Amino acid sequence: MYRGWNLILTIIVTFLSGESLAFWSWPFSFQAATVEQQPIIESTTYEYADSHAKRIAIIGAGAGGSSSAYHLQKFAAESDLSINVTIFERSSYIGGRSTTVNAYSNPLEPVELGASIFVEVNAILKNASREFGLRPKSTDTEEAEVLGIWDGAEFVYTQKDSDWKYWDIAKLLWKYGLAPLKTQRLVKTVVGKFLQLYEAPYFPFRSLSERIEELDLKTVASVTGEQFLADNNIEGSFATDLIQASTRVNYGQNLNIIHGVETMVCMAIEGAMQIQGGNWQIFDSMIQSSNSTVRLNHTITEISKVQEQEKYNVKTVTTDAIGVNHISEEPFDSIIIAAPLQYSNIKIASGLLQHTPDEIPYVTLHVTLFTSPYGLSPAYFNLGPNDEVPTTILTTLPKNIPAPTDPKDFVGPTGFFSISTLRKVINPTTLEYENLYKIFSPQPLSSEFLSSILNSPTPVPEDLATVSSSANNTITWYYPHVWSSYPYEYPRVTFEEIQLAPGIYYTSGIESFISTMETSALMGKNVARLVIDDFVGSAKPDSEPLVENVVEVENVVIEPEIGVGGDMPVVDEFPVISIGYYYIIQRKTGGAQNLIKIKATLSNISITYTLNIILLRNQYKDTFSKIAPQIPTKVLPNSNLHVTKF
Repeated sequence: MYRGWNLILTIIVTFLSGESLAFWSWPFSFQAATVEQQPIIESTTYEYADSHAKRIAIIGAGAGGSSSAYHLQKFAAESDLSINVTIFERSSYIGGRSTTVNAYSNPLEPVELGASIFVEVNAILKNASREFGLRPKSTDTEEAEVLGIWDGAEFVYTQKDSDWKYWDIAKLLWKYGLAPLKTQRLVKTVVGKFLQLYEAPYFPFRSLSERIEELDLKTVASVTGEQFLADNNIEGSFATDLIQASTRVNYGQNLNIIHGVETMVCMAIEGAMQIQGGNWQIFDSMIQSSNSTVRLNHTITEISKVQEQEKYNVKTVTTDAIGVNHISEEPFDSIIIAAPLQYSNIKIASGLLQHTPDEIPYVTLHVTLFTSPYGLSPAYFNLGPNDEVPTTILTTLPKNIPAPTDPKDFVGPTGFFSISTLRKVINPTTLEYENLYKIFSPQPLSSEFLSSILNSPTPVPEDLATVSSSANNTITWYYPHVWSSYPYEYPRVTFEEIQLAPGIYYTSGIESFISTMETSALMGKNVARLVIDDFVGSAKPDSEPLVENVVEVENVVIEPEIGVGGDMPVVDEFPVISIGYYYIIQRKTGGAQNLIKIKATLSNISITYTLNIILLRNQYKDTFSKIAPQIPTKVLPNSNLHVTKF
C-alpha cells in the first residue's frame, strides 16, 4: 500500500460517507527470499514433559504457519489438550511474504520487500501486534505526497496531499460524479459479509466454498471486477482510472481478469499501519509465544503414512555449514501445509491425499528497490521541465486499447505497475539524503529504463551489479527480487479443500479467494481450530457438511429426567437454551461424528422432538437408518451426548 493512494481513499471514505473502509494488507508471496532479515528466533527445540502430547507439524513459517502455531496453543489450552508443535521452514528466517532488506546493508534502514502495510480492521494482525508490544511506524512524511495515475501517455488523475480537503473532494466529484460514493457503499457491503467469517456460526469452517456461498459472496467471486462494477452501475473513468490502478498495484491484474471480491478488497485500504523494523516481527512473535519447536533451513522432502497407525512420517533435509546434507524422519499426528503445495516440491505418498490442490497460475512480480540522489524525470512522463512529478505513480490501461487477456500483456504500454518514492535515506558514503524507490513490474528493469525515468545526466551502468554508494553515481544501491506473488484471481465458484486427508490440513486455498497477510493468518487460525476440534472429537457442527441421508421421526414424545436449573429446563444435564430453536446432540459412534438435529418444544414435563438423523459419512447410512426409530429412548439419555445450539 502507498500513502499517496491512501490519500484518494481517505477523501472518498472520510468526507463522502464519514466511515472507514480499512481492511487489507498488501498481498505478496509465501516464497522465501535471500535477505538480511534476522528473526528473533533462531532454530529452537522445546522439551515437552508429556509424552502423550499430540504432535503437529507445520510446513512454512509465513503468515499462515505462524498464525496456526499461535492459535494452536491458545485453542489447545482452552480444551485442556497437550500438544507438541514443530515448524519447518526452508528459508533462514520467519515471516514468509513479510520480508525486509536493508538499504545500503544498514540495519537502521529496513525496507519492506513484500507485504508493506496492514490496516485497522485486520483484526488478527492488529491484535497480535498490540499483544506483543510491537511499535507501529508512522506512514506520514515531512514532504507533501503527490499521487498520479499514468496510462503510458499521460496522467489521467493526480492528487496532492494538502490541507485543502474540500477542494480535493470537489475535484473528485467533478471528474467522477457519484461513482466514488457508490464504490464505497459496495465495498462496505462486500467486506461486511466477509467479516462474518471471523465469528460463529461461520467460524470455523471446513469448506471455504460452502462458507462463501452461505455469505452470499459466491456471485461476487464468480464474475470479473469489471462485470461486478457494471452490474452495480459503476462504470467509465472511475473504474478504469482509480479502481483498476488499485487492482494492478495490488495484484498485477486488470478489471477484466480479477474477480469481484478481490476488486472490492483493493478498495478497502484506509487506516494504514506498519511495524517499526518490519511487519515480519508479528509472525516471529506469534511463533515465539507458541513455544513451538522451530527448524529453519529445513526442507520437507516427503510425507508418508506410518504403517498401522494414525500418524504421518515427515522426512526433512538440511545442509550444514560445510555442505553436508542431513536427512531425518519424524512421526506426527497431524500436518498443516502452510505454503502453496505446488511450490513445495514435497513428495506425497501415492493415495495418501483424498484431495490434491490444483496447480494454478501465479503472478510473476519483479520488485526493484534502489536509491538515487536524483528525482523522477518530468520528460519521461510528458511533463514540462518545471512540473512536479508525482511521488507515487500507479498505472492503468489507456482507454483506446482493449484490455488484454494474455497475462504477458496485462501491464500494457506503461511497462510497470507502480513506482513509489518511499522516503529519504542517508547515503553512508556521501552522508547526503537520497531517494529510496520501489518499482513493481512484470519483467526485470533494464538499465535503459532506469536511466530514462531518473532526472540524471549520467546513465545507469549496464551492469547493475557494479552499483555502489560512491558520489556522482545515478544509482547508489540496488536490490531486485522476483516473486511468485499471488494467484491470478480469475472468477471462480469453488475453492480448494481445507482438509486434504484425515489429519492433513491446507491453508493456501484461500489465496485464490483473497490473497493477503490477514486472510492467510485467518486461515491459519481456522485450521488450528479444526485440528484441535478433531483431536478432542468436538468439531463445530456448523462447519460440518450436513449431507447424505436424512431419516425423519416425527412427534416422538420422550420423558427423560428433567431437572430445573433456575428457570432453564435441562435434558440429561444439558440445558435447553431457547425453546423453538434447533439444537444439535452430538455423539461419537464407531469413529464417526453423527449429529441429531432437534427442534424442541416444551409441554409440561415432556419435550416433543422432531428428529432429523443427519449422516455425515456414507458408510454409516444403513446402520443409522435401522436404529433411527430407537434413537429418542436409547441415545438421548446417554451421558456421552453433547447439546449445542444449531
